[in-house]
Amino acid sequence: MAETGTGRPLAKVRNRRVHMANERTFLAWVRTSISIMAFGFVVEKFSLFVKQFAYYLGKEASPPPAGYSAVFGVILVGLGAAIGVLSFFRYKTVERQIDEDTYVPSRVLSVLLTLSLLAIGAFLVLYLVHSL
Repeated sequence: MAETGTGRPLAKVRNRRVHMANERTFLAWVRTSISIMAFGFVVEKFSLFVKQFAYYLGKEASPPPAGYSAVFGVILVGLGAAIGVLSFFRYKTVERQIDEDTYVPSRVLSVLLTLSLLAIGAFLVLYLVHSL
């Protein structure tokens, strides 16, 4: 282990595990953002599939206009991208705070994700109730 002249380990070496934990947390946020974007993509493409299937079966004279699910899918893709960018900024902020030994927890990203999931859940419930 690298040491200073006084026998104490260097700050960067001492905080290696903390930095690795920060990186794992960042990667978990990246996986979450990719999952949200993938779900949005599937929702948008599924709405397109349903519209084309209805058109093919002759239930509609022309392709119907974009519905809620297409808009919802695009919003989900944008939300996933925003969470990915915010997680990178949070990762870099925590990295700097670890090096300076001034870590202060922030709940902004967690609150954003929780509110987003609440909004998604509420929209899906309303959408499913409306389609009954």
